[in-house]
Parts: sequence; C-alpha cells; structure tokens
Amino acid sequence: MSRSLRRMLCGLAAALLIPLGAGAQTAHAADTVMADAVAADAVVAEAGAGYWHTSGRQILDAAGQPVRVAGINWFGFETGNYVVHGLWSRDYKSMIDQMRSLGYNTIRIPYSDDIFKSTTVPNSIDFSSGKNADLQGLNSLQILDRLVSYAGQDGLKVILDRHRPDAGGQSALWYTAAVPESTWIANLKALATRYKGQDTVVGIDLHNEPHDPACWGCGDTATDWRLAAQRAGNAVLSVNPALLIFVEGVQSFNGVSGWWGGNLMGVGQYPVQLDVANRVVYSAHDYATSVAQQSWFSDPTFPANMPGIWDKYWGYIFKQNIAPVWVGEFGTTLQSTVDQKWLTALVSYLRPTSTYGADSFHWTFWSWNPNSGDTGGILKDDWQTVDTVKDGYLTSVKAPGFPGSGGSGGGGGGGGGTATCAAAYTVSSDWGGGFNAEVKVTNTGTTAIGSWKVTWTFGGAQQITSMWNASYTQSGAGVTAVNASHNGTVPAGGSASFGFGGAPGGGGVPSVTCTAA
Repeated sequence: MSRSLRRMLCGLAAALLIPLGAGAQTAHAADTVMADAVAADAVVAEAGAGYWHTSGRQILDAAGQPVRVAGINWFGFETGNYVVHGLWSRDYKSMIDQMRSLGYNTIRIPYSDDIFKSTTVPNSIDFSSGKNADLQGLNSLQILDRLVSYAGQDGLKVILDRHRPDAGGQSALWYTAAVPESTWIANLKALATRYKGQDTVVGIDLHNEPHDPACWGCGDTATDWRLAAQRAGNAVLSVNPALLIFVEGVQSFNGVSGWWGGNLMGVGQYPVQLDVANRVVYSAHDYATSVAQQSWFSDPTFPANMPGIWDKYWGYIFKQNIAPVWVGEFGTTLQSTVDQKWLTALVSYLRPTSTYGADSFHWTFWSWNPNSGDTGGILKDDWQTVDTVKDGYLTSVKAPGFPGSGGSGGGGGGGGGTATCAAAYTVSSDWGGGFNAEVKVTNTGTTAIGSWKVTWTFGGAQQITSMWNASYTQSGAGVTAVNASHNGTVPAGGSASFGFGGAPGGGGVPSVTCTAA
C-alpha cells in the first residue's frame, strides 16, 4: 500500500479539522441496549453459514444469527506482483491456516483492475519443495480462486477490495483517465458473477480510500462518491444480489477533514440507497502516528478524546442503529507510546466480543504482511514468526470462525467428571518438506475449564518449528502443548484452537489426549 502521499495530505487535512466538543461523547446506555440478547447469540455454534445481510447495526448470517467480522488484510494483488505477498517465502495454505489458528475469521484481499488484463502475469511465487504447487501456471484471477476456495474450507470469509485502478498507486476518485468508471463497474460485476453461489466471498469493498476531491452528497456525479457507490453497488447486486456492499468514507465533509476513506459524517444526511435492501456496510479507516500525525494525537486529553473523534466520523452510524460499521483498515508499528495508547483505545471502542458478542464494530487489521512500510504486520520479516505483542492487542475483539468444509483428524478425550476436554488434530497443509496443523480443544464437561493441556506422539521424525496460541515442549517424538494466557478458559461446550508448523511432512495424524483443569 502506498501511504507516503496520504501521509502528506492527511497532515494537511488535520489543520482543517473543526474542534470536537465534549458533546461528542455519547451515552453508554445506547451501546448496551442489545447486549444481553447478543450475549446469548455469541455462544451459538457455527454462526456465519451462507450469505450475509444486515439488520440495523448488525450483520446476520443466512439463518439470522449475528456474526462479527474479525479479520486481517493480506495485500499484494494490487501491486506489481499481481498476487498476495509472501508466496515467495511460504505456501499460501500454510498462511491461511495460520490466520485461522490466530483467531482471524475473515481476509480482506486488495486488488487492482490490472488483474483482469490478459497480459498480467503473477510473479514472485516460490514453487520449490512443493510449495504453492497448485498455483503454477495460473493467472491472477485463477490464483484468487484458489485462495478463496481454501479460505472457505478453513472456515474463513473473504471480502474483496478494489484497492487501486492499476498497480501504479491509489487514486482519489474511483476512476482515472486510463481506467474509466465503466471499466471499474464492469470488473466489479465480473467478480460478483465469478463468485456467485460461493458464499466464502461475502461482499466487495467498492473502492479504497476515496479522498479529495471526492465528496459525499455534493451531487456532482464526477466527484460524489456516495452517488458512485450507489451506481456500482446496484451493478454488483444486479448480478449477485446476495453480496454485501462495503462503502468507505471520504476525506472531507462540510469542511471537516480526516483520514482518507475515514470520514463518514455525511451518511446521516445522505445514506447509500441500493435497489436490494439490507446490503450496505459502511467502512472507515483509522491509523496512528506511524502513518500520519493528526491534531487529536496532541490533544491534552488524549487518549480519552478518541471515542468522541470516532463517534463524530463513523461511530454514530453504529450507535444510532443506522447500519453496520466495519473498520476495514487500522494499523501501526506500535513503536511510539502514543500509538500504543491509540490502539488500546480503539480496540476498547470496537467492543470486546466476550461482552457484546457480534453486536460490535467489525474490523480487518492492516496487515498480515510485514512489508507494509508504515505499519508493519502481524507477521515479522521472516513471514513466519508472529508479532505476539501486536497480535495480543487484538485478542479481546477476535471472534469465532465460520463453518468450513475442511476435514478433521482423530481426537482423544478426557475421563468423565465435569472438567473434561477433547482435542481434534487436523493436518491443514503438507508440502513434503514441512506441514501445518491445527488442534481444536473442546470443553466436553459441564463447567468452564481454566486451563488445558494436549499431548501426542509423532509417528516419525517430525519436529515442531513454531506454534501459535499455545506453548509447547518436545522430547523426542513426544509433544506437550499448553494453553496461552488468553485462551485457557473455555466455557462448557466451547472450544479453543492452536496451530503449529513442523518438518518434515508426511507424518499423518497422531492420536491426541486432552487434559483439563
């Protein structure tokens, strides 16, 4: 993502901000109206099946159960590589497996219109040692098909993001001289048609970060993003009426400026109106000082002032029950104290899943990739190791995954009583030289457990190389995995998961035993 230009412009925009008074703080009572009912919804197993729709501020699945998008951005298709990044280092399946094991349930995949050109050839993919073998010889769209298919098997949903008109960089408006509106809409419709009936793709983010001179509600068809979103959204729904339409904000409204794509102040007066009801989700972007300085970061009341800022720009849409709100991008390097306080405050504002369930803001963190220059990623530079500090900030707003079509391995159980658990071991990818696996721990007793331990013995020379969401010891072929601090407590009937990588592959599925306390 090219953010250097945005950094400069956002710095200028900050000077135009109208001060927000204490009145921007809203009553907590309005937030909690539906909390008790949603708390019950949050424990319903396997929510998220089928296509989704909206109802007030919530997103509901095909059965009417509320769901929460708690995901990650994985970029690259919008760049000159024409494919998600990191495939030069790892197999794509191993990364999707790792996302799921870390508790992300949705992938936002940016793309540019270049991937629709017949001359576009994806590059920088490692096919050695069996990695990415099923991607060899495919074009960008065919690779996207494989990613979508595997994500669906893993129980993840996908939101496609039209990030740029071409690989050269972002654009203020949804069209350029080289990529007119007609091309933008035709390609949106092509994607909607391509994934019709494949409900892993739940929606499309129409255009990334519209900014000045883009306006909201000004009535000029050349610059009014709200009108353009209606045209494009209706075009998408004309070929696939089941999709959600994600509409980002602009930069400025009535003289008040903020982050590119982050200003949704105009929605109250000028809502997006589509031909198919209950399909609009509004999307905001929000960043910290590692991306650009804003006036609110130097406010003497910071970070206590931030909820009022977010209320003003986009939070009111959720709090007034107008529509769901998805923070499609937010991120930081976490190198400064200000950024650490910002992320803590934002995560709290997004509402912890344990308290509010799916009656919450939706989100996809920027980014999975470590090579985002002004934010870094959840993965470190080796494209394997998890930044556990950064990932840990997001723990309270992560949410359950969705029904998938992947297989599961054998399981073992505890022995009777009320503190019992079972574990299921799944080999999610195996490329010969290595493999990835996931273990799902289920509380089979009648009361909550406070900790768990899973043991197994490999049938060959397999050695664990990394593990996430648990700690481990290995002696010879024997492995003991113990819960992390954030996932040891599991309610009756609930579950927790951890994942790991190992080598060599070909080890099959060992028997596993779970012990609970």
